[in-house]
Amino acid sequence: MERFWIKNFGCRASQADGAAIEAGLAAKGLAAVREAGEADLVVLNTCTVTATADDEVRQTVRRIHREHPQARILVTGCYAQRAPEEIAALDGVTMVVGNSHKTRIPEFVSEPYHSQIEVGDIFAQTDFLSAPVEDALGDRTRPNLKIQDGCNNRCSFCIIPFVRGRSRSAPVEQVVAQVRALAAKYREVVLSGINLGRWGRDLEERTRLVDLIRRLLDETRVERLRLSSVEPMDFSDDLLGLMAESPRIAKHVHAPLQSGSDRVLRRMHRKYRPRHYADRIAKARALMPDCAVGADVMTGFPGETDEEFEESRAFIESLPFTYLHVFTYSERPGTPAAEFEQVPVQVRKHRTHTLRDLAAKKNLEFRRSMIGRTLSVVTLEHNRAALSENYLKVTLATPREANRIVDVRIGGLAGDGLTETGILPVLN
Repeated sequence: MERFWIKNFGCRASQADGAAIEAGLAAKGLAAVREAGEADLVVLNTCTVTATADDEVRQTVRRIHREHPQARILVTGCYAQRAPEEIAALDGVTMVVGNSHKTRIPEFVSEPYHSQIEVGDIFAQTDFLSAPVEDALGDRTRPNLKIQDGCNNRCSFCIIPFVRGRSRSAPVEQVVAQVRALAAKYREVVLSGINLGRWGRDLEERTRLVDLIRRLLDETRVERLRLSSVEPMDFSDDLLGLMAESPRIAKHVHAPLQSGSDRVLRRMHRKYRPRHYADRIAKARALMPDCAVGADVMTGFPGETDEEFEESRAFIESLPFTYLHVFTYSERPGTPAAEFEQVPVQVRKHRTHTLRDLAAKKNLEFRRSMIGRTLSVVTLEHNRAALSENYLKVTLATPREANRIVDVRIGGLAGDGLTETGILPVLN
């Protein structure tokens, strides 16, 4: 029996794609193994959102070929879609399969004859590839379910639409069935997508994400749903209202910001202005006073002046963020922003440090406000680790069985998380 090993790079959507590839290979009779050295076939499921992501893939190819020269290496994912010839030229790469052909990987690896490169028009892609990310080795307790792929936006810095194609939604009945199955094994399920808030817009019934969530609450026994990243203007009043009223939806709002400067947002081709974003965050906090509020923020976008960066920093400081994912702008060939006047790399990095320091300060303030409070947490695979409904790490006072929802009283701070002082009875 041929053995395979998959390494996923990048976002939750990539992890879900990898789970689907693994299921497809297993259905063809291949056996998954724990280490690259045990595999006849190594599948690298790549990311290309930054130059650093590309570098990591190339280094991984070289290392695996050096350490395990007998293994066939198949490279797929976003980097494979963007630059297949570049990857195919690397020593050790047997095959490159773009996102356009990713659903056919099980077929390709079982056939003796095929091209080294299988990449086509991603915008012609209509298949929806996804499987729940549960991790076969058992070290996950919060499965991720991708229900949307692709993006119809054209942000000037982003390569993702060109490597993942148009927005596509998983069918309603498929999502309900998958969540029902996951709810039989797990307490919390995370819904994810490339542009999650656009789920349903391409389906015949033209439904909305909030409608899907209502069905999941009505038709499954899932104890906690968590939304990953949703564009700010897709946090409708209906969606925020449902999140606030249902105890089965995590009080966690993650809305990509990218910049707090109006002029920078315009150059980015983002579809909202700072005032729109602030309105959505204010609405969320009014309905859910203790909710987590997170954002993706980019520093050093082409042409970003000191004044524009200060506008962004001040805007971020004014909002009740509890954490930030701060990224340094990285040129992506093929995007409009790559042709703009670039900000010096050292300036970009300095701005990144500034915002990360601000994020750490805000996170500390939020954690301190939770001391003495009782939080609902899901226990994780490590027997004294848990994650609160509002996205805070909690160290438990005593070991607890993983995959349970419990109420814990917060006693203090620990590292970048919190500690428990006492445990109330298990809820389920």
